[in-house]
Amino acid sequence: MSFQAYLNTIKVQTGKTPADFRQMAETKGFTVKGELQVKATEITNWLKADFGLGHGHAMAIYALLKGIKDENSQ
Repeated sequence: MSFQAYLNTIKVQTGKTPADFRQMAETKGFTVKGELQVKATEITNWLKADFGLGHGHAMAIYALLKGIKDENSQ
């Protein structure tokens, strides 16, 4: 599955865009000025609990927040 396919599935499942997840992470204090402040486990636990995402989809959002991938990644 491509990274874009992960993002598309997440959008369908949650109704949230990558920008929405960035904003929520900032509000929760997981990021400060876009820089990740917590470990992957904290992000994945949040996404699994609040949005019902599986591990792979939660890790896609982690990669987005970490700056490893972006909306244009394949």
